[in-house]
Amino acid sequence: MRFQGRVVIVTGAARGIGAVSAEAFAREGARLAVLDLDGAGVDATVKRLRETGADVAGFGADAAAPAEIRAVVDAVVQRWGQIDVLVNNAGGFATIRATEDITDEEWASILRSNLTTAFVCSRAVLPLMKRQRGGRIVNVASVVARGGAVRVTSHYAAAKAGIVGFTRHLALEVGPDGITVNAVAPGTTATDRVKALRTPEESRQLAQTIPVRRLGKPIEIAEAILFLASDAASFVNGATLDVNGGQVMA
Repeated sequence: MRFQGRVVIVTGAARGIGAVSAEAFAREGARLAVLDLDGAGVDATVKRLRETGADVAGFGADAAAPAEIRAVVDAVVQRWGQIDVLVNNAGGFATIRATEDITDEEWASILRSNLTTAFVCSRAVLPLMKRQRGGRIVNVASVVARGGAVRVTSHYAAAKAGIVGFTRHLALEVGPDGITVNAVAPGTTATDRVKALRTPEESRQLAQTIPVRRLGKPIEIAEAILFLASDAASFVNGATLDVNGGQVMA
């Protein structure tokens, strides 16, 4: 198993790509810390994972709140003594709207949940990863950060473009410490949140614009995340892996 004995933190793990990624890591032997603002959702993820025999801890925490993340990291280190992988998956958006209809508060909230989370969580694990002389950070970006083929909303696109830039710079900064930093840029993926943004007909129409003629599956994104976190990607650093069925070819 690829992650036997390794400790993995997954943010935004209550549902969608985060929950599916956590399940995939568990199947590969990882010890898991899963966190999300949705405490009940995290509890459900933890319950499912423990039923499979996984060693898992759950945290109802805000991934953009430094004090809360420091507490999570301290608890993980106290329990397992190490952190090998961080998956910065927290984020998303709830409504597609025109830029002139976005309030200041909504702009700040979307950047906080999609970009600040990656900064706060990465900053919290880096001192330990440096002491370990190794680690993997995988950030979840989006197809909208890679091209303009998909209409979503400008604050989300800006935040995810920020993830790509943050990934590159951090990879340059901490590569000498044995830490790799990469991103996955999913295409439109059939999570519950994404399906709620459009009518079924709108989703079918969108699928027809993708060369493979369908939306992505959460497990397909999860497998890309696991690859970048694995030994097989030991010489991949600062990359953004497009997993979008050809929706955007950067």
